[in-house]
Amino acid sequence: MTHRAAPAGNLLDPLDPAWSSDHDATRTQAAPAAWAPEAPQRRPQEAPPAERPFSYWENSARAPEPSPWGRAPEPKQEQEPEPEPRPEEEPAAPPARKKREPYLDNVKFVLIALVVTGHSLVPTLAAHSAKSAYLFIYTFHMPAFVLISGYLGRNFWNSNAKINKLVDTMLVPYVVVEIGYALLRYGLGQKWTLTIIDPAWLNWYLLALVLWRISTPIWNRMRQPLLVAVIIYMVAGFSEISGDFSIDRFFGLLPFYVLGLVLKPEHFDLLKPVWVRILAGITVAGGIAVAVFIAPHVNLKPIYFRYSIKSMDTSWWLGLGVRGAMLVAALAMSVALLALVPRRETWFSDLGTRTLYAYLLHGVVVLIAKDQGWLSFPWLYGPLGVLAIMSSSLALAIVLCLPETRTLFKWLLEPRLVWLYRRPSADSPGKQAEPARKESSAAVPR
Repeated sequence: MTHRAAPAGNLLDPLDPAWSSDHDATRTQAAPAAWAPEAPQRRPQEAPPAERPFSYWENSARAPEPSPWGRAPEPKQEQEPEPEPRPEEEPAAPPARKKREPYLDNVKFVLIALVVTGHSLVPTLAAHSAKSAYLFIYTFHMPAFVLISGYLGRNFWNSNAKINKLVDTMLVPYVVVEIGYALLRYGLGQKWTLTIIDPAWLNWYLLALVLWRISTPIWNRMRQPLLVAVIIYMVAGFSEISGDFSIDRFFGLLPFYVLGLVLKPEHFDLLKPVWVRILAGITVAGGIAVAVFIAPHVNLKPIYFRYSIKSMDTSWWLGLGVRGAMLVAALAMSVALLALVPRRETWFSDLGTRTLYAYLLHGVVVLIAKDQGWLSFPWLYGPLGVLAIMSSSLALAIVLCLPETRTLFKWLLEPRLVWLYRRPSADSPGKQAEPARKESSAAVPR
């Protein structure tokens, strides 16, 4: 995965044959000076060069022995072997394309299924079972999504192609979805409203992700970026932050994005041991039990990671405690999920590469279902109703992540705006054009 770089101060790798040849040649040119003293000790006369047996290594790779008279003997031309072709002259084989790891795709599909389920449960929140499931899901599903986005965006600014995706797969889809939802609401009999700076419903994530991506170089320059992000998150609770441009969510979920930036692949390997997965299962079971127990007694505002302490009608010290507790609970549940999701290829691994479509399109189906009352039937207010909604949400997520769905809506949600960008210059530092990939990886973690 990584290439060995030349040691500091060396122009070539010491193991490179070219470096060795140059080094030997320099040493050979300097050797005669070692025989320059006025009274050298005479050694027994060696056999003339023509009478010495032929040695391939002496004539091709090793410098000749210096003569005691201060001059190196010159080998005869007829004894020089045919020069062998240098390895670097052979055309390099094209690098093999690395197989895509299914682990993060598995994680993304599980998370997008939870997103669809959470939005579908809203009409039945009056039931204890629905509110408990909603509270459990919202405690960690978006923090985990943001964490994965941060991890996948660590090298975002090192590529022109990825920077272009700020427009192609975030800003353009944002405008398209805003207009689409305005038309849908108007078609369902609601008042016409279109405010581009105030994201509609689930569209907040695209704007927040743009802001997180833009701030990435700043976090990469800091010594303790995670500590700074947590402090900002806690202090932001004292301010009434507007929802315009998703600024409230930007600060509310900032620690999870920065955590993703500082994570490395070896950190995910820490979740592989069996005992860690057992502990993760216990954590998830405990989270479900706590959600069932506290659901009738708690306000749902803290789980949205956007409201100030004042808006939660609590004291400042209790508000800080709630924000801190939500941070710990979301982190614990996110880590538990990452430990439990399978790492091998599964039936939903390929679906996890197209979660952008499920994220942006499921709102249309859910909004219509809410307006028509399909999610408010009396029998849905109970445990069986929660299971039915979860099953339907899973089926919807599967359909919207199919390759056929991407083919149908790609022109709208992932337009190729090549004409909009300048061609990157060859000497642009740290920025290289990337070939188009089969799967997109910019906006929502897929």
